[in-house]
Amino acid sequence: MRKAKPKKRQILPDPVFGDVKVTRFVNHLMYDGKKSIAFTIFYSALETVKAKLPNEEKSPLEIWKAALDNITPQVEVKSRRVGGATFQVPTEIRPDRKESVSMKNMILYSRKRGGKTMADKLAAEIVDAFNNQGGAFKRKEDMHRMAEANRAFAHFRF
Repeated sequence: MRKAKPKKRQILPDPVFGDVKVTRFVNHLMYDGKKSIAFTIFYSALETVKAKLPNEEKSPLEIWKAALDNITPQVEVKSRRVGGATFQVPTEIRPDRKESVSMKNMILYSRKRGGKTMADKLAAEIVDAFNNQGGAFKRKEDMHRMAEANRAFAHFRF
């Protein structure tokens, strides 16, 4: 590579829970630099989750983290061109990318859901992911299924 690697930006913890993961999620959720609105959406979604799962002994933050773990993919397929043919090669995902992909999937499928507000949609997606269902969980299962189907091309790994 000609240029030096860019420095990783320091992400500050969020004001309520003091968690960097929450800030990273809110950064993905944010539109047009409106971070305070994104934080409001996230916190109200956690309140809704608390209301939807009243008999759960975990806190809403722990439920959200468990939901993220449930939709985090372990492998993905990358296109690799070998001798004129393009193969879908299954590869392991780096830990930071795993987190990013799961957050983006949760937000993407939240936005696609039907519901009044984004907070309601996000809360519904968190509850579904916690219960191993919903769009984001299905996406993870599809990624794993695709990698399993193309396991024969694993020797083309970069």
